[in-house]
Amino acid sequence: MPCARSAGSRRPGERGSAVVDFVLVLVVLLPLLLGILHLALVLHVRNTLTAAASDGARHAATADRAPGDGAARTRELIAGALSERFAQRVTAAPTVIDGAAAVVVTVRAEVPPLGLWGPAVALSVTGHATEERP
Repeated sequence: MPCARSAGSRRPGERGSAVVDFVLVLVVLLPLLLGILHLALVLHVRNTLTAAASDGARHAATADRAPGDGAARTRELIAGALSERFAQRVTAAPTVIDGAAAVVVTVRAEVPPLGLWGPAVALSVTGHATEERP
């Protein structure tokens, strides 16, 4: 009959192996977790910038507004939702979409890397709206 060992007893050569196992697993899981968090951050910033650009274009497309008003509205929304550093490169211009006068608002921003390494992610999003006629 084999002798039963207690849960805390180990062979002398296995002492400290749990720490090594933990470090080996952590080396794989930590970059994976940071990558998932960075992807989530980039998607959140992109969706927020897109919504702000679309709202700014709709604001500029009303009958009594200019494209500059749409750019200002977009900057205001981005600064309120994210940070002013994402609202530094906002442009608005009149355009034509399928023969109708419209306004296009473009936002360019860079999402900084999460963690100690990695490149920043450059984003460029646009919002369009057809102008109202008085």
